[in-house]
Amino acid sequence: MPLGTLDRTPPPFFKQGPSALSKLMVCSALALFLMVADTRFKITQPLRSAVATVLYPVQWLATRPVVAAQFGADYFQSLGSAQAAEARAREQLARQSLRASQVEQLQLENERLRKLLALRNRVEPSALAAQVLYDAADPYTRKLVIDKGQAQGVVPGSPVLDEGGVLGQVTRVYPLVSEVTLVTDRDQATPVLNTRTGVRSVVYGEPTGSHAGTLELRFMPAGADVQSGDLLTTSGVDGVYPPGLPVARVDKVERRADSAFARIHAIPQALTTGTRHVMVLKPTGELLPARPPADDPVPARKGGKK
Repeated sequence: MPLGTLDRTPPPFFKQGPSALSKLMVCSALALFLMVADTRFKITQPLRSAVATVLYPVQWLATRPVVAAQFGADYFQSLGSAQAAEARAREQLARQSLRASQVEQLQLENERLRKLLALRNRVEPSALAAQVLYDAADPYTRKLVIDKGQAQGVVPGSPVLDEGGVLGQVTRVYPLVSEVTLVTDRDQATPVLNTRTGVRSVVYGEPTGSHAGTLELRFMPAGADVQSGDLLTTSGVDGVYPPGLPVARVDKVERRADSAFARIHAIPQALTTGTRHVMVLKPTGELLPARPPADDPVPARKGGKK
C-alpha cells in the first residue's frame, strides 16, 4: 500500500477541542443574544415573513381536513338547532293564534258591553319612537336623556316605555331633547294594579341600598293578598299612564309581626339599565275630555247669628 494513501489524522480518542459544557454555554449565549436582538431590532422579521409565506400553502393544505370536519359538525348542529327553533316557533305561533282569537272575541264583547252600558271607548294614545342618548350626570337620581323634545311634540309627563314595559316618565322637556325619570328613581311613584287580585296600589323606586334598581310596593297591609310572581300593571287612574302596561313583577314579600305594613319588593319589567330605543306616549290626561267646571259655591247666609 502506498504511503500517500494512509490516513494521518489522529483517532477520535486523541482529538482535542472545546468541551460539551463550553459549547452549551456558547450556544446559549448566542441564542440569548439573538432573542434580545430580535426583540429590540426585529432583525429576523424579514426571514420570518419569508418562511411564513413559503409555508402558507402547506399550512392551508394541512388545515383543510380540520376545517371540513368543523364545517360538517357545525352544519349538522345548525340543522338540529334550526329544526328545534322551527318547532318552538310553530308551537308559539299556535299559542299566539289561539290567544289572538280569544283577544278578538273579548274585544268584540267589550265593544258590545260598552255600547250596552253607553260607556265611552278607550282612547288609544299616540306613540313616538325615540333613542336614548346618555344617562343623566346626577349620581343620586335615575334619569336618562332621549333625542326627542318640544320640536317633536313631547310634553312633560309623557309615559316612556321599552319592549318590556313602563320605563319612566318625561320630567323635563327641551327643544331637541327630553329628560326621563326612571321608575326606579326615589321620587317616582307609579299607580299600579295587581292583575291577579285587582287591588290598586302605588310602587316607588329604590335606587340605592340592598334592593337598588328595584321597586317597593308601599303602604300594603301585612295581611294583603300579594304573592311572589304577581304582575303589576298601570292602573290608569293617574291620568298619565294608559291602563294595562306592565310595570313590575313581585319578587319578595316580607311580613313582620312588629309592623302593620308588609315590605314588598318588585323587579321592573322594563330594562332600566342599557336600553337604547324607547316609545314616548301622550299622557292620557290630554286625551280625555276636559272636566266640567265646578259649581258656583253657595253664598254665605246673610244675617247670621251674632
